[in-house]
Formats: sequence, C-alpha cells, structure tokens
Amino acid sequence: MLYGRLDALRYEASDKHATVLRENDPENPQERWERDVSAGMYAERLSRFREVEDGLCFGRLDLDTGERNYIGRLGLFDEGNEYAPLLMDWRAPAARPFYTATAASPEGVLKRRHIRTVARTVKAVDDEVLDVTAARGDRPSSSLTAEATLFAALDESRTGRMKDIVATIQQEQDRIIRSSRNGVLVVQGGPGTGKTAVALHRTAYLLYTYRDQLAKRGTLVVGPNPTFLRYIEQVLPSLGETGVLLATVAELYPGISATRRESPEAAEIKGRGEMAKVVAKAIKDRQLVPRQPVELTVEMEPVVLDKTIVTQARTRARRSRRPHNEAKEIFVREVIAALARQMADRLGSHLLERGDLTDIRAELEEDTELRRTLDELWPTLTPQRLLSDLFSSPDRLRRATPKLSDEERAMLLRPKAGGWTPADVPLLDEAAELLGKDDRAARKREARQRRRELAYAQGVLEILELEEELDPELLRATDIVDARLLADRHEERRFETTAERAAADRTWTYGHVVVDEAQELSDMAWRMLMRRCPSKSMTLVGDVAQTGDAAGTSSWGAVLDPYVNDRWRLEQLTVNYRTPVEIMAVAAEVLTAIDPALEAPSSVRETGSHPWSTRVPGAELAERVAALTAAQVEEVGDGLVAVLTPPALLAEVGSAVHAVVPDAATGEGGPEALTSRVTVLTVGEAKGLEFDAVLVVEPAEILAGSARGLNDLYVALTRATQQLGVVHSTDLPPSLTGLRPRG
Repeated sequence: MLYGRLDALRYEASDKHATVLRENDPENPQERWERDVSAGMYAERLSRFREVEDGLCFGRLDLDTGERNYIGRLGLFDEGNEYAPLLMDWRAPAARPFYTATAASPEGVLKRRHIRTVARTVKAVDDEVLDVTAARGDRPSSSLTAEATLFAALDESRTGRMKDIVATIQQEQDRIIRSSRNGVLVVQGGPGTGKTAVALHRTAYLLYTYRDQLAKRGTLVVGPNPTFLRYIEQVLPSLGETGVLLATVAELYPGISATRRESPEAAEIKGRGEMAKVVAKAIKDRQLVPRQPVELTVEMEPVVLDKTIVTQARTRARRSRRPHNEAKEIFVREVIAALARQMADRLGSHLLERGDLTDIRAELEEDTELRRTLDELWPTLTPQRLLSDLFSSPDRLRRATPKLSDEERAMLLRPKAGGWTPADVPLLDEAAELLGKDDRAARKREARQRRRELAYAQGVLEILELEEELDPELLRATDIVDARLLADRHEERRFETTAERAAADRTWTYGHVVVDEAQELSDMAWRMLMRRCPSKSMTLVGDVAQTGDAAGTSSWGAVLDPYVNDRWRLEQLTVNYRTPVEIMAVAAEVLTAIDPALEAPSSVRETGSHPWSTRVPGAELAERVAALTAAQVEEVGDGLVAVLTPPALLAEVGSAVHAVVPDAATGEGGPEALTSRVTVLTVGEAKGLEFDAVLVVEPAEILAGSARGLNDLYVALTRATQQLGVVHSTDLPPSLTGLRPRG
C-alpha cells in the first residue's frame, strides 16, 4: 500500500540517521549542540510517522481534469521524480474539496473516495459520485460528508484517547478550521458537536498555513484539567504537529505545583476581576512609612530617617510606574540622597567638595543597618511570598480587600505552608507583573560564571603558546582566536523546542492560543491568558450552557469585550455527532430548565437504547451502583464505562466499584483514568471526555452541589455515546421525567 511502504522507508532512514548521530559523540560543545539539533529534528520527524500507524492515506479525489489526488494526514513527495506529490496534506488548499464539494457544487470533483483502514489494512472503500443527476435530486442526498465513514467512526468503541477526524470533517467544521487566524474566534457548540476536534484541527491547519509566523512564538492549547489533556494529547502528533504546548491554567506558572483543593466559593472569589486591585493593594501595603523617626549611625555620624524623607522617596518611586521590585532602586536612591544631604548639612555643606558627597553616599549605601531598614520599608518580594503573607494574615487581608465581607475573607485565609490551588495561579501571575524581577543576584552569578569561563579559556591559550618547537611560519591558536571567542565556542548549549522554552518562561508570548471549555475560565484567568497573547490571535471553544465553575461565564461578550471590544467573531456548531437522539431528548429538558431560549444541537444518529433510571435505598447506593456498573461493562464489551458522582460520594462509590471491577480508576488517577474499562469521576473531572456508557449517580445532589448544578447535570448526561443510566436514592429532578424507570 502507498502509506505502508512509504511509512516503512521513513522508519528505516530516520532510525539509521539517529543511530549515526548517537555513535559520533564529539566532545566539542558546538558540534555537540549541532548534533542535538539534528537528532531532535530527526526524532521529531520520526515521531510524526509513528503517530499515524492507522494509515496516512484516507481519501482520493477524482477531478474533471483527469487528475487523481490522494488525501492524507501528511504530505509526501517523490524525491526521485522532481518531488511529484504522492500524498496531499489534508490542510492544503487543493484538498479542501474533499470536505466541501457537494452534488450541487462539485468544485471540479467527479468522485470522492473514502478509505477506511485498521493499522495498515484497508477495511472499506466508500465512493461518492458528484454528478448532475445527484444535484437535481433524483437520488437521495445527505448533508453529511463521508456519511458511511462518519457513522463507522461514531459507532466505534471509545479507547480513552481522542482520535483525529481528518477523514470525516464536515462542511460547517471545515469552514471554521480554515478561517483566518487573525483576531479572536469563538466556537460555540453544544455537547458532541466536535468543538474540541475542530479546535485541534484548526491548530494543525494554522501551523501548516502560517508556519513561519507561528514557529518562533509557538502555540498554546489550554484545557480544563490534566485528564482532558491526556485525552487529546495524541491528536496533534497524529496530524504531524509535535511542537504545541498543552497545559491547564494551573500549569501556566513555571515552578508552581497548584494541586491543593479548595472550596468552590473560595475559588470563585479568587477568580473575580476585582482581585487584580486586591493584588495591587497588597503590594502597596508593603511599601511602608515609619511611624516614628529611625535614628541610625553611619561612620560615627548620626542620621535620622523620618516620615518626610520616606514619603517623598516612596512617591517618586511610585510615580516612575515601574514594577515594585524595580522601583525599589529609585526608592533607595532617593532616601540615600536625602540622608547624604542631611549629613552634609551637619558637617557644613559649604566646606565639602563634590567628591566628598559621593563618598558620603557610598558610605550610606554600604551601611548594613541602613540597608536592613530600607528592606523593611520597601521589601524585595516574590509573588509567592506576597500571596502567602496576604492569605495567612487577617490584618493584611482586611487592608487589601475592603469590599469583601468578613465571611469571604475567612474563606481566603490559610496557613503559609498550605500549598497552591489552581485559582492561585492567575493571582501569582498578576503579582509577578506588578512586582517585576529583582535579577541583581542572577546578573552577579552570570558575571562570575563568565569570568571563570574567560579565565579557563585564557589558560588554554597560554598552554598552547608554550608548546615547544612550534614552526614560526604556522598560525598559532592565538592568531585566530582570543579567550572571549574560545569561551563562546565552548559554551554549553542544548536542543530545546519552542514549546519547551515557552513552558519554562512565564513571560513568553504565543503566536496563537487555543482554549477548550473556555466558558469555565475566571476573569483573572482571562487576564493571564490575554497577557500570553498580545496579538489576540485566539481560538476559544466552549458552550455557555455547560458552564459549571462558579467563576465561569454565561456570556462571551462579558469576558472578551474588555480586551478586544467587539472585535471578535462567533461561529456556531449545530450538529451533535456524539450523543444519540434518545439521550439528547432527555438532556434537552435539562437545557430548557437552564434557559428556555437555548436550543439543543441536532443529533445525527439513533442507537435504539433509551436512557433509564432506577431508584435504590440510600444505604445500598454504592453497592448497587457497583453491581450496575459491572452489568454495564458486560453490555458494552470493549467499550468504556464512566460513573459520574457528586464529589461527596466519589470515594465511597469509587471504593465499591473497585471491589467489583478491580481495574477501575477513581478520579483524575493518572493515565489509567482514560484507559481503564471503568472510571469513577466527578462531573468536573469528566469535562470534555466521552464514554460508551455512563451511569449518573444522585442527580439531585449534583443539582444541589453548586449554583450551576443544572449545567453540571447537562454535562453529565451528554458524556455517553451509546447508553445512559441514572441511579438515585432520592426523588429525581423534574427535568429528568423523560427517563424510563428500570427495576
């Protein structure tokens, strides 16, 4: 086969080259760096082909010009035949008719062939003939492209990993995928409409079309939780793109592990936009003025640091509008200048020369006690220290949050060693912007290291100069290189991708940012992301009807207008590919309860399996859920089953299910949460995921669990691709009357 043979050739060539590079391991740092770059490039190229084991080629276009173009995940060319195209990349403009051509508008296509493969074996070939007869309506036509291939993909059992949809992209999806990268694009769509798939394929398309612009700055994809990122992590590599950074909001501050849990109420307070003013107030609160004059002795001379001197110095530092740590230099300079004038006046300024004043300033700058006093009045702060001090001190918190109630402040208080939560990360980022860096120590370390490298290089050159019997007519090492150049030549460097460098740099700005489940972001999280993308080239996908986070949004305009005014565009996805008609009919009642004006997406398929409910005694809830889960596993065969519970029941239900299904996973328990036959999750942890069968436990408790309980219930009901059941010990919510009771 075309894709099998070429794939094998790529493996052989790339593996051989990588082996050669490993065996030739030069000691020269420059050569070693070049080797690492080459090895990284070849390893990346090799991984691209390993990620497409399902076959590179998935389609063919027969054109009215007599040409035949094979369409695939990657573009391939015949190097021995003047680079004639063997396989056309699905993102190429010439490949677009594969997704958009219809009988009414064939776009020069006579026949479109869809090739279904398993590993390297062709399993099915489906042909669509686009002719005038079909356009007149003499033959039934569907609005779906590649209908047989699409339904085959939808009916497959879930694997716990999202697959690409390049073979089945529909017209409304293709229009969004290929739209301009400029500005903010919002993709609104209900559950199962393919929002995530569209966002990822749009990312791959932009990297293909605007590679020069995006290669240097990179692309960031933000997901709602780590499990979701593991779920989608194979999609972009399968499309040939491996240089994209995937992260949650909690992972966007390098060096911080934000894993501590906190109450939804506390997270909501931290997510409010007004917290930016709180952080600013907390910083100003650390810029002190002494209540009483501070008397010091410098070089046997008394000086008095009073309120007037400090206030004037603080005012000048603040007026500079430089970040706190950088403005400290101005504050210190102004205080020392005032104290120097004070000492000069005491000694008799008319008797002193300019050099004497300089000496006085130097003595003041070197005085340890004065330095310690100035550090207390204007401390050098890190974001971590600022927020730790703020949230552990009732007094500091009260001064920084005059608009919060006592109850709200009590929710924010915590011990200094309490650890960081995801809601803290945007606050840390805000603090970092307002504090700035104090890089004096780092500059000193770099200078010392540079001096050592120069001294070593100079020593090497001197040894070379001492060689005996050196022909005077030959060039010496010192004739072509000096110590500085030699040190530069031997400087250690290592190969890093753009994504790796971006992940380690908080101030990195991206060429494009993609946000999935964007409706869940708080106002403070939006501030952080907008700083990451000054060009405002963004793709945001989500559904305001599924907003579950108390700090999330119910209006795209509310979160975007402060940053781009009305310069954003909205696209709607209206077709539900995942959720069957039977399940969507039940979920639609919950959607109406959320907002009667909202319209559920139209499902494209039926399964014949109607959603059911069963009531069990409360004391037996966990055990009965476990028994029903085991039965569900038997029904779906190789498919995946999810049990979605309120957070309070997660541990109990998870333990009971694990006793019946030993390989079941509970919570965000690493990769096994995606690959286990059974996974027990909260609704928040299931965001963006899909399973063959879903059991929803205690929907009334899910409703009561938050102010957006209806949204959470809507999310829970729409995670299933085949079967849905509800287990409850209390009365069902009124919006679930469409469920069929089951014994």
